[in-house]
Amino acid sequence: MRSVAVLVSVFILISVFGPLIAPYDPTDINIPERLSPPTSDFLLGTDALGRDILSRLLHGAQWSLGLAFLISVISLVIGTAIGLFAALGGRAADWIMMRTTDTFLAFPELVAAIVIAGLMGADTWSLIFALSVTGWMRYARVARGIGLSVQSRGYVVQARLAGMPGWSVARWHYLPSLIPSLTVVWTGTFARAILGISALGFLGFGVQPPNPEWGSMLLDARVHLRSTPLQMIWPGLAVVICVLAINLAGDALRDALAETDRHA
Repeated sequence: MRSVAVLVSVFILISVFGPLIAPYDPTDINIPERLSPPTSDFLLGTDALGRDILSRLLHGAQWSLGLAFLISVISLVIGTAIGLFAALGGRAADWIMMRTTDTFLAFPELVAAIVIAGLMGADTWSLIFALSVTGWMRYARVARGIGLSVQSRGYVVQARLAGMPGWSVARWHYLPSLIPSLTVVWTGTFARAILGISALGFLGFGVQPPNPEWGSMLLDARVHLRSTPLQMIWPGLAVVICVLAINLAGDALRDALAETDRHA
């Protein structure tokens, strides 16, 4: 658990302070040094335009992790609101919200995101919208399930009988019960958002050049895979290690919450 927390912390620090420690400007073109192997000047080598791969990885972390954080938070807000509305709005609202959720769940998230981003055009805002629209359903299901279980508890019934407004009941009695479970769901959504951003970037629908992003770096390196495979390996490793660390952190958090519940 401690090693996973350290690894996640390292990625967070890189995403925040990476541009400050990058040795070069990630957009500087240096044709004489193009496709250079790792050297003392370029620790991870250079790409087809002579840009320093290490600098692009450090700057790319800010794009990949920053956008993934934003997308996962937007999905959290949308899904929680829909789930609580389904739980508290009565049978009709519950049926409409859950059938809508089931409809969205019927489509693979990444495929739907690719279609949406393709229809809207290749830019960062289309990426954010596509991945946010396809990532809220798990939150809705969790929020609805916990909301239905909480509404029959005595303190909630008493609050309603005392005339407390619905939004106050949700804020003071529902949200505290939702936070632990939604936090675990959020770690999974965060990891999937990183994969989604990288996948859309690799397909050309994500962050556009010259901004460095791990998926677009993979796209740029694809044509040189046989001659300089390291150019593609570095961003690929960054995606794999980051997603693995976040998923392991989510599993550890889930186990810790389960242990707490057993002792409660």
